[in-house]
Amino acid sequence: MAEAIIKVENLKKHFPIQNPIPFKKSNQSVKAVDGVSFEVFRGETLGIVGESGCGKSTMARLINQLVRPTDGKVLFKGQDLAVMGTKEIRDSRKSIQMVFQNPYASLDPRKTIKQLIAEPLEIHKVGDKRSRLKRVHELLEVVGLNSYHADRYPHEFSGGQRQRINIARALALNPDVIICDEPVSALDVSVQAQVINLLKDLQKKFSLTYIFISHDLNVVRYMCDRIAVMYLGKIVEIGSYNEIYQNPLHPYTKALLSAVPKESPYEKKERILLKGDVPSPVHPPSGCHFHQRCPQAMECCKSTVPELKQNGTNQRVACHLY
Repeated sequence: MAEAIIKVENLKKHFPIQNPIPFKKSNQSVKAVDGVSFEVFRGETLGIVGESGCGKSTMARLINQLVRPTDGKVLFKGQDLAVMGTKEIRDSRKSIQMVFQNPYASLDPRKTIKQLIAEPLEIHKVGDKRSRLKRVHELLEVVGLNSYHADRYPHEFSGGQRQRINIARALALNPDVIICDEPVSALDVSVQAQVINLLKDLQKKFSLTYIFISHDLNVVRYMCDRIAVMYLGKIVEIGSYNEIYQNPLHPYTKALLSAVPKESPYEKKERILLKGDVPSPVHPPSGCHFHQRCPQAMECCKSTVPELKQNGTNQRVACHLY
């Protein structure tokens, strides 16, 4: 079995809510990520899917320590990032880079492309001015742009080109892991395909490990080796893309996949409509977080939190039905 490069253990992030009454402390908090555990193996692409607000992006920031966890561990090559000091975390970021969702907001409009891609090299004091410029030109070529683009500014590029620049910047320090936080959701469909194919090519070329966060299940199916399904701050199911798509176990996973558009007009597919709305992460339901909307809920689901347990091959599910 492949080596686990990242191991997340019982990870939690609760954001405190400010009390509207001055000088009075509030005991309430938003439970964005609430006890999550999983592994990411070297060279694979792990997809994290779920509805908006389920904690996917918070999870990405916790792994890279852009946000410090309330509780739990993030082990990278055996070292717990959650207990590291500022300098050690800064060093670890050489190996874990991010590509953000919005290609327009993630590039400083006042800097040239050359300055933006060279910035991580300057921060980590890698090479001199000449070698950094050479590296910038190499990276632009790698992501399908030209070296003469180095002296231009972000506003001179389309959304797809800007995302290529973000990918080039993420590659600058030769990372082991790249966290892609909905990297194609802001792009046109034709451009999405180009960026996804670029990411797959780069993974082969540089032996990269990806954590790929998305709400587009078709993109995830094409891109990922394994998929983790999140609901209200918890992982409810995790398995290979074949297991998840062909034999979903959790009622929420089944409902999520039933919403994927049919590939053929002749394909028979029944849409599973869930009752009610997603509960508030400030007051999540007791027991299984999904029990209020689950068509197969039992009495025990209201009081007992289901554990994420192995079922069959490598598929794990958090459900009292199994």
